[in-house]
Amino acid sequence: MSDIHELTVTVDLRDGLSERQLAELRWHLGLGPQPGHLTVVTDFPCVVVDDDGVPRVGNEPRPLLAGSGPAWRTTGALCSALVARDGLPGGGWALTSRTEIHPDEAEEVGALLRWLAEHVHDTRRQEDGTVRLGYYRACEDPVPSALEVRDGRVNLTETLLPGSR
Repeated sequence: MSDIHELTVTVDLRDGLSERQLAELRWHLGLGPQPGHLTVVTDFPCVVVDDDGVPRVGNEPRPLLAGSGPAWRTTGALCSALVARDGLPGGGWALTSRTEIHPDEAEEVGALLRWLAEHVHDTRRQEDGTVRLGYYRACEDPVPSALEVRDGRVNLTETLLPGSR
């Protein structure tokens, strides 16, 4: 059984995102350069070995939904798009991303998914507050599960890291 999961995000976001937020979102999608200052997801912990050979926790930002080209473990292509959405009341943004993630990335990806849920267009929020952002599945599973955020909890993160938020 593989640890790799297919993640497909399809969401409409409200208009009113700042240029800084849009630039960071484009970077996370692999559609632009890394901004000088990150505000959407700021913690990217990783273990690095210093010059004395001592392991330390560092912070190494990396785009979280920037898969492109052929999928590594799932079929098809990895890709992302972010385009203006004129058909929504008040306008907004249409976002689609298909990528593969590993449980080691679950916390950071979960933080980005929570941010997306906070900025989802009101027409996409369910009555109980649940926001459906797309789908996920383990690479060997034939049927995907709904990707949802409810009360600040991302079901994908809970699946990959039981007991997490």
